[in-house]
Amino acid sequence: MTTLLVIAKEPLPGRVKTRLTPPFTPTEAAALAEAALADTLAAVAATPAGRRVLVLDGRPGPWLPPGFEVLPQVAGTLDERLAAAFGACSGPALLIGMDTPQVTPELLTVDWDGYGAWFGPAVDGGFWALGLAEPDPRLLRGVPMSVPETGAVQYERLRTAGLRTGRLPLLRDVDTAEDARLVAAEAPGGTFAARLATLPAATAATAASEASAAPAARR
Repeated sequence: MTTLLVIAKEPLPGRVKTRLTPPFTPTEAAALAEAALADTLAAVAATPAGRRVLVLDGRPGPWLPPGFEVLPQVAGTLDERLAAAFGACSGPALLIGMDTPQVTPELLTVDWDGYGAWFGPAVDGGFWALGLAEPDPRLLRGVPMSVPETGAVQYERLRTAGLRTGRLPLLRDVDTAEDARLVAAEAPGGTFAARLATLPAATAATAASEASAAPAARR
């Protein structure tokens, strides 16, 4: 069965979700990161899998549910860390990050019959999911990360390797305050949406967004 990998950082103030600051404080940004991670891990826990592995930069906390192995991230650039995560697997593996709390078990249940890879594009040009039927770290090493062309380069790597690649739906990462608002609206019943609703900055950002949208709607 599939190994489900989650690559994540320990949600500590000043170390995670720095693009949310401002309007959020570092402590609030870390609280949102923890909520996003909790929702992500809950979805993975509810998905059929042979292994569930958290590839972590930092230490696990009370947000980690039972049933997960924890592996430390290796040193190096993100492409090297992702490559090492796949290198720890011996069969089909699907990797996701902690930035898409709207993910569901249905999205994570992929069919490997006839497919060598699965690819989940992100709105910002990256990818939120990458699956390999036969994990090969070389397919990730050297891919430029956190740039607008990341997803296109990674997808081309899969195509050039001759892998029949299934496409997962386009999802939005939580990087900015606007991303947070839109993602919470997609999954209003999750921990992330509930945590966001408690923060004054989120209320102000929502009001500002609605105010700016109103004149456009009247035109």
